[in-house]
Amino acid sequence: MYLLDTDTLACFFRGRGRVGERLLATPPAQVLVPAITVAEIEWGIARAQDPAARLAQWQAMLAVVRVVPFGTEEAALAAQVQVALQKTGAPLSPLDTLVAATALAHNAVLVTRATREFARVADLRCEDWY
Repeated sequence: MYLLDTDTLACFFRGRGRVGERLLATPPAQVLVPAITVAEIEWGIARAQDPAARLAQWQAMLAVVRVVPFGTEEAALAAQVQVALQKTGAPLSPLDTLVAATALAHNAVLVTRATREFARVADLRCEDWY
């Protein structure tokens, strides 16, 4: 399973790197989008110059992937991740912590360009499809 971070989806929609190629080669049943990322993408669409067109593209994406919620298991993992990283003096941003916890909860590979930052999270597997 692959869980897509916001930056990966932004690259996909902008046609940057090899994200589109890799995403289209991955069966949709193996693609997860965390609810946190849905919020971040929706925020970006709301600020876009042509939000209607962007929203249509986004809704087409959401129709073929599985959105995973942020629930109690993810919340408990997020707390553990944040405490562990705070002890090292290098915590992630709050939203990145929630995304990392979601990937851990679903035993998914986090697909992100920020592999260096997320590498600080124990047991989190990351790939950069850029």
